[in-house]
Amino acid sequence: MLASIFSKTRPINYVLLGITLVLFYGLNVSSDLSWLSAPLLLGQKAGLLLLLCASVLLVGFITLRNTLTKANSYAVVLFILFFILFPTTLVNGKIIVANFFLLLALRRLISLQSLISPKEKIFDATFWILAASVFHFWCIIYLVMVFVSIVFHVARDYRNWIIPFVALMAVSIIYTMVGLSIGHNLFDHLFDDMYVSFDFTYFENVYQNIALSLFAPVALLFLLPYVGSINSKPLNLQASHKKVLYSFLIGVGIYILSNHKNNSLLIFTFAPLAIMGANFMEAQKSDWTREAIVCSIAAIAFFIFFAQL
Repeated sequence: MLASIFSKTRPINYVLLGITLVLFYGLNVSSDLSWLSAPLLLGQKAGLLLLLCASVLLVGFITLRNTLTKANSYAVVLFILFFILFPTTLVNGKIIVANFFLLLALRRLISLQSLISPKEKIFDATFWILAASVFHFWCIIYLVMVFVSIVFHVARDYRNWIIPFVALMAVSIIYTMVGLSIGHNLFDHLFDDMYVSFDFTYFENVYQNIALSLFAPVALLFLLPYVGSINSKPLNLQASHKKVLYSFLIGVGIYILSNHKNNSLLIFTFAPLAIMGANFMEAQKSDWTREAIVCSIAAIAFFIFFAQL
């Protein structure tokens, strides 16, 4: 039922998914309603919800605009289900902002294959990655994607290799000016995030442990066939699919390296894994198989979510 509903890209699909996201976001923040009496906190909650909705639309745009999947909504469905599976992501403002910036960067890097305005796209992608690293430092390793994209498409022009460093200077100047204007030492926040931690015993309850334990095999289910299928994709799309794969691996790297580890850090894997999952579902010849995949992930996500309310 669910798979058949979202097998096409219809406006009603995005309406249904938007309602689902708003509903679960509302349920998640309703556990403590003290923010209703604080205009600033109320504005923050509303802003985060808008960013989440924008992230969903951005994933749909990246997927369909670059023909990473067929004309369906599977990637967007999986993207939202991953948020529901890990409800801590819905309240982690810095991580939501950082992920949104990385999605903007991914959009520019994948569109680089058109070779239209490559220098602007390299600068924009680098700028957004560095902006994301302000909110979560280890997003900076996403810069690997910039240089990988240059190698794929525009390596012969030496100026393209210099542009990321120009963007670094721009972000550094803006960041320093903001720090001086508000009178806070913003570098303390960066220095704290720079530490590497391999402590994975952070779970606040058993359901967070279960969620991660179930997420790992789902990720492998989508990842392994995707790796094997890239060479069978059309030649003009292979580089884009490789970027999706690298984006997922870098997202895993961010999670592994990050200090103050928690499940919300897996957010950086959600978009590429959702795209890989959509490709996996498209490869299934049986409608029942697709239904079983979507319904199983949805059931698990809903159970884990409501168990933690």
